[in-house]
Amino acid sequence: MLGKRVLKVLHTWTAVGAVVAGLLAFTGTGAAIAADPQGQVDVQVNMARILRLPSAASTIVIGNPAIADATIQDPETIVLTGKTFGHTNLIALDAVGNPIADLKVEVVAQQDNVVLVYNGIARNTVSCTPECGPALMMGDDVDYLGKVAGSKSIVESASE
Repeated sequence: MLGKRVLKVLHTWTAVGAVVAGLLAFTGTGAAIAADPQGQVDVQVNMARILRLPSAASTIVIGNPAIADATIQDPETIVLTGKTFGHTNLIALDAVGNPIADLKVEVVAQQDNVVLVYNGIARNTVSCTPECGPALMMGDDVDYLGKVAGSKSIVESASE
């Protein structure tokens, strides 16, 4: 009788584990996502995302490197970084040049803790995580971007 109860508990926990793993994969909250060889992946501007490939890659090609960048972490793991808003693609090739994956990549704006401030047509971005401060974002006013970038370089040089 005890053996049946133990088996029933094990089956229940196995089912719970499968549901949790499925939810993590579905919501994208896991540490890495499995790359559908013909799918699409979204990444936020100035953020990185880990992609797992179905087999080992030796070459990664980005259609427009101004939009996104990718590096091979290990043969089956790619780090994809969003550089600016837009669409491009990522092609992974194996050691003999056969395609492993051809992904559509969409780089999207960060939504969390970002406030857009408009002064007429000039836009400035402020990141509030948890205190608010200037952030560099494509589409911001050029003068604002210059001031923020200049301030950042002064702080970095003072810390050396």
